[in-house]
Amino acid sequence: MHRLPGLDVLRAIAIVWVMLFHSWIVGGLDAPYNAVAGYGWMGVDLFFVLSGYLIGYQLLKPLSLGEPLQLGGFYQRRAYRILPAFLTVLAIYVLLPSWREAPGLQPAWQFLTFTVNLLINYQHNQAFSHAWSLCVEEHFYLLFPLLAWWLTRRHSRTLVISLCVFVVAAGMVMRGYASVHGESYLESIYYPTYTRMDGLMAGVLVATIQLHQPQRWAALQSRANTLAVAGLIVIGFAIWLFRDRTFAPVVFGFPLLALGFALLVAAAAGVKSFGRWQVPGAGWMAAMSYSLYLSHKLAMHRVASLLSTHPQIHGWAAFSIYAAAILLFGALLHYGVERPFLRLRDRHTARRGRTAADAEEPFPAASD
Repeated sequence: MHRLPGLDVLRAIAIVWVMLFHSWIVGGLDAPYNAVAGYGWMGVDLFFVLSGYLIGYQLLKPLSLGEPLQLGGFYQRRAYRILPAFLTVLAIYVLLPSWREAPGLQPAWQFLTFTVNLLINYQHNQAFSHAWSLCVEEHFYLLFPLLAWWLTRRHSRTLVISLCVFVVAAGMVMRGYASVHGESYLESIYYPTYTRMDGLMAGVLVATIQLHQPQRWAALQSRANTLAVAGLIVIGFAIWLFRDRTFAPVVFGFPLLALGFALLVAAAAGVKSFGRWQVPGAGWMAAMSYSLYLSHKLAMHRVASLLSTHPQIHGWAAFSIYAAAILLFGALLHYGVERPFLRLRDRHTARRGRTAADAEEPFPAASD
């Protein structure tokens, strides 16, 4: 899959939106930007839809051509892509407590086994809590390839639709139950994998339509701008719904958000809407998004510690320093750790006679 400028734009928007949301670490943004930053957690849901689409396309395309599922190669590429930068940042959190954005940290083994999103005690251990989304992605990587292989062998559209309905309904029921019984929003609703599959599934469905229903996909692409507008309307409604965390938004908000972002991704995956736009800097931000996501809280906290002794620096001056530090930390991680291991992966796959397709890299977990 060749690079698509529209997907780079969406990834760049997603990572910036998430980082603005996490600005609470340093006191948040001033009005009127609070309204934008306050919904920045939705950037992770956009990443989920992007990842579902790109990983779904990568795995479903060879299966649709009758080729065997290369699980070993898939997991090897994932390991090269994800683990080096993740383990580097985890080592900083474990070995340098003063660098953490919060004092408490879950046991290291939970990060290493990607179970922290299921076991976290957020009230006491908030440091590196954003690794929860990477756990969701890892669980998706473990389950989806085998599920895709099984469904491809069945050739049943009814089975696929039934499974999608079940996943959405099960998530709604579990989130609704947790909401009614007053369980922790983050620990029981927001973080667990089993309540957050809507976005990944929506992205996979976009890839499925593109690969298995080319006529329908062509019809959708001919109305790409309409898809984009419809996606923005649905996302706007989801934002309105998430004004609070009561029963209705908890149950219905996440599927709506997934639908809205899926419509945007479908529009961006073509060249008849904003998918053809070459926005300056978007490709670079998209390529940097994983390293930025992992390291941005560390950068924020270090700058906050330094600026605490310089109260005269505030407003846009402080914002500029934070932005520069975040980009510096992200660049060091990306060019010092992430890219060298990607080049090593490419050399390894080339020696084995395969072409390394490092085309589309969503975020904490990307497709290649």
